Amino acid sequence: MKGMFTLYYMNLSPYRNLIVGVDEKVPIYNGNYVTSINFDNAATTPPFITVMDAVNNFSPWYSSIHRGTGYKSEFSSNTYENCRKIVLQFVNADLEEDTAIFVKNTTEAINLLCCSLWDNDKDLTILTTKMEHHSNDLPWRNRFKVIYAEVDRFGRLKLEDLEDKLKKNKDIKLVSITGASNVTGCINPVHKIAKLAHSYGAKILVDGAQLIPHKPFSMKGDNEDEKIDFSAFSAHKMYAPFGTGVLIGPKEVFQYNEPHYRGGGTVKIVTDDYVMWDNAPNRFEAGTPNIIGAVALAASIKTLNSLGMNNISNYEDYLLNYASNKLKSINGIELIDVSHNSDKVSIIPFNIKGIHHSVIAGILSDKAGIAVRSGCFCAQPYVQRLLTIPKEKIEQYKKNPDDKKPGFVRLSFGLYNDINEIDRLVKVLQYIISHKELYDDI
Repeated sequence: MKGMFTLYYMNLSPYRNLIVGVDEKVPIYNGNYVTSINFDNAATTPPFITVMDAVNNFSPWYSSIHRGTGYKSEFSSNTYENCRKIVLQFVNADLEEDTAIFVKNTTEAINLLCCSLWDNDKDLTILTTKMEHHSNDLPWRNRFKVIYAEVDRFGRLKLEDLEDKLKKNKDIKLVSITGASNVTGCINPVHKIAKLAHSYGAKILVDGAQLIPHKPFSMKGDNEDEKIDFSAFSAHKMYAPFGTGVLIGPKEVFQYNEPHYRGGGTVKIVTDDYVMWDNAPNRFEAGTPNIIGAVALAASIKTLNSLGMNNISNYEDYLLNYASNKLKSINGIELIDVSHNSDKVSIIPFNIKGIHHSVIAGILSDKAGIAVRSGCFCAQPYVQRLLTIPKEKIEQYKKNPDDKKPGFVRLSFGLYNDINEIDRLVKVLQYIISHKELYDDI
């Protein structure tokens, strides 16, 4: 299959016609318009056409859910709950034991789990890592004791350090880990880590925001010891806008925790002095749920399933390898040694020596209509390690937080990108390097 696809997509993505706005033109520095290129998919992906069609097709039937008796209300309620089932099936969760709670995004999902566990066990210790997005770091800090597993100089998790911390800290109850880094793309062996966590009496949360849209993912492992207990991901990173995320986990964990957002739809009984909360997931979905977002996510999942996650993974690996080889051939490009990071999603961080990352990103947009991300990508401790920034320099940033900080330019590919776009990027980077004297002092 992979060989056949390679013949097909020598230049163009086989999935390009599935995306809204993929050939939209944007203005550049000289007033001309060029076809835009989006290499910032790790932040947000454009929508599938099928997603927009599904939303439009559902719109005439849109109504309040769970509490209405009209036909449209019942239709909307059934649609919403079916979307929940589609989400659970996509990650191979247990339909009997697990539930999917709809939230706004991965950040809210992790915060929800954090609050739920805090209600249940305030003495909990969390083991996470130094490669996490802030959303899988900051929520834990104020409520629990947090321990961090370290990464090596290539940005990979040190598994031996993670296991050593599990051995030495018997009160760890949760290992909270990214499935794939949003900075380097490094993929963690989540089922192997799940087995480790369970062997020391801990559960595992996988932040799947960067992994699930790009690689096959299953909550189930080869055996019960490898099962993922909790996972979280966002629709806006998998071609479905409208502000939906998901937290998946065992129903029993959520059944006895009070919701932190309270209001309509969360209760069974309310009197002057008594509240009985509804069962999960309802107790955690206060107010009128985002049914349009759920419809969009379900439509995206159907499209991804029809394409095949293995096919998507193979194609994005092709883009990753092509771009990596091109960048390595350019004198002046600084890369983390990608040869040591073979198990990755399609993300490449890089720099041009002597030019600040923000300047490079600005030129790419202004000169060529190429969108990238630059900075630390909400993962400052990780980037500080990758760039080996000394502690005294970090202390200076604390005193002057608005100063320009070190970071990277980040390329992140989606299934609709192609090598023609990468070739355009390479030409602009070569131009920047050949005119480096223009940008040295910016």
